[in-house]
Amino acid sequence: MEEKLILPEHYELEREILEQLSDRPGHQRCVVGHDELLLVLHEVPKARVPEREALFFWRRMDGRWIQPGGPGLDEVGGLLERYANVIDANEELLEKLESAQDLFRILRQAGPLARSLRNGVAALDQALVQEYEDKEVRNYRDRAQELERAAELLQVEARETMLFWQAEAAEEHKKSSDRLGNILFKLNLVTGFFLPLVALGGLFGMNVNLPDFVRGLFWWIFLGGLMVGGMLLWYVARERK
Repeated sequence: MEEKLILPEHYELEREILEQLSDRPGHQRCVVGHDELLLVLHEVPKARVPEREALFFWRRMDGRWIQPGGPGLDEVGGLLERYANVIDANEELLEKLESAQDLFRILRQAGPLARSLRNGVAALDQALVQEYEDKEVRNYRDRAQELERAAELLQVEARETMLFWQAEAAEEHKKSSDRLGNILFKLNLVTGFFLPLVALGGLFGMNVNLPDFVRGLFWWIFLGGLMVGGMLLWYVARERK
């Protein structure tokens, strides 16, 4: 999909303005002619759509504004209201997030919203330079600045929420790792405690003829294995602390 410059049929722009236009609408700006102005604004951007729909507002040499729908400039207010609705919808979604996918959807749209509003404010400022006493344009510029701040705050809050989720997930992962480490440590202590007994049991359980005096020392050997295991247990626990 390519952007094409399509001007409303009832626009009769002067040659000085037409010479500054190309075959594409371009960025948001105020094109200044000899006695006329052409204000170029963009429709609310959509996520993952790089193309922008341009809206043209023409100020004739007699000072009257003409918009795509006819005389006046109130369609700028409608455009800003659409920006406000999208920002409000994303703010509500941010307050009741349920998944990282919703958060990513907000981040993917908040950036283009803030950037488009920033450029729209710049275009309205350019129009005010030419028409400083135009109160209607000034009101729309101030409203666009408010929406620009709201979009930037939305983007910042979404990023902070993402960072908080990452920190929270890392903290939970650390707690789980610590719990698993403690469990494995206790299992190793139990294994170390019975290791001497297992070794002695394996040694004396072999099919070999043992001397008679060894058979009478069974309980002493058993107690010795427990003592060695206890010493290992005490040493490893002390190193752990």
